[in-house]
Amino acid sequence: MASYLRLPFVAGVVLLTACGGGEPENVGPLITRSMAGDTAVVRTESGSVWGVPARLVPEVSIGELEGDLNYLFGRVRSIGVAPDGTVYVVDGQGPDLRSFTPDGRYRRTLGRPGEGPGELKSPDGGLAVLSDGRVLVRDPGNARIQVYAPSGDALETWSIRGGFNTSEALFRDREDNVYTQILVDAEADVRDWVIGLVRIAPDGTPGDTLVPPKSGFEDPHVEARDPDGHGASINSVPFAPSEETTLHPGGYFIQGVSTEYRFALRRPGDPLIIERVATPVPVTAGEKSEDEFRVTRSMRQTQPNWRWNGPAIPDEKPAFSGILAGRDGRIWVRVPRPGVEGEDLDYDPKDPDAVPDRWTEPVAFDVFEEDGTYLGQVDAPQGFSPYPTPLFDGDNVWAVTRDDLGVQRVVRYRIELDRP
Repeated sequence: MASYLRLPFVAGVVLLTACGGGEPENVGPLITRSMAGDTAVVRTESGSVWGVPARLVPEVSIGELEGDLNYLFGRVRSIGVAPDGTVYVVDGQGPDLRSFTPDGRYRRTLGRPGEGPGELKSPDGGLAVLSDGRVLVRDPGNARIQVYAPSGDALETWSIRGGFNTSEALFRDREDNVYTQILVDAEADVRDWVIGLVRIAPDGTPGDTLVPPKSGFEDPHVEARDPDGHGASINSVPFAPSEETTLHPGGYFIQGVSTEYRFALRRPGDPLIIERVATPVPVTAGEKSEDEFRVTRSMRQTQPNWRWNGPAIPDEKPAFSGILAGRDGRIWVRVPRPGVEGEDLDYDPKDPDAVPDRWTEPVAFDVFEEDGTYLGQVDAPQGFSPYPTPLFDGDNVWAVTRDDLGVQRVVRYRIELDRP
């Protein structure tokens, strides 16, 4: 049987009335608590702790269109932040690793292209900074994790299985163990791939391989086959639900299927399910048409006469499209927003390989405490990119942005509440 609870007023958070000068108290979200077997369920029925919308306000920006080469990024693969605020950026175009002061001034470049000590061949999305300031860069091209001192000196390398590049972050838990993705069975067919996480101790000693929990949900997809039978292409159905999994700094998995707003914190001995009542967001006709065109164009590169052969594109967007965990333990859930139509200046309808890109979806997150308390929704500004993986820590967010000219910048934001 569910119990009802209205969370108490949080100091410093108030709602202001539009007139009359009154300042009514924000009484917090209305939540229900129940049990599903041995698992606690926290469901937000309405409201939030913040009580008002929130947005990300830029405080520091690193990156330029032209000028000093140290501030020009070709392809940012990953970002990291040290305990002292030093910002690290892996640029895959070098490739190199650059460090910047907390206020955005260039400090030094670590490593250089190559295969020798301290050198980088093809780093991917894996970058982490340990509590003692050591910097770890995953480099599948050299089949290793390169370890640097805060001074920039190359310390050592930790061997990993090469040949598997991924945009996924290099996870770090509260004990400074790091977790890197690996194909559990590298010889399996792509449809049967199982991706796990190898735990590596702070001294570089490899440990267990963790396999994320699976619910059995199968992502809706379409397929195309080469007429000669030599290959096949598989593409997810746009806006279809998916299974989302991430690793929390507590060392446990967070997992959910976005058919509903519900995900589980699989904490050993203390599991928790977080739910929220949310209004569905429709897929516009323009978004649906553009994505169907994009998928069809892609599949016809494999099967020239290909026609849609899977589930239709849904009329509503999934309940969420990603789950991320902050260094402080907060949980950031990317939630759907209405599509926005703009002009694609680069699209040439006469180019048979061109695909229009007129519709975008603003980035927004729901933010929860680790105990399931719903803090509220945060809207990211235009240009905010969910890739590479942003870093979250309390009210601070570090992320890559791209402007209309394609210039990449690494920006530090803070959460600001939109009080009237």
